[in-house]
Amino acid sequence: MAKNRSAPGKGTRGGKVGLMLSLGSSALAVIRASKQIRRTRGTHDKLNTADAVAGMLPLITSAALVLRQLRGRKRDTPETA
Repeated sequence: MAKNRSAPGKGTRGGKVGLMLSLGSSALAVIRASKQIRRTRGTHDKLNTADAVAGMLPLITSAALVLRQLRGRKRDTPETA
């Protein structure tokens, strides 16, 4: 059996590179969704606007979770004086 070498509780985004990639992809997805909202508002189609807003909510939540992980990581690092 192979050993699990990742630290407990880190999950798939445990590394610094993984966190940065996740944050970057979340930011790009939010930008794309906001462009979609602007495009649908111009057409005055309420259903398409509601769909674009509903699609943006999980992206904002995902970005907030990644930012919280990054902040927690900064608190866990020992300060050097």
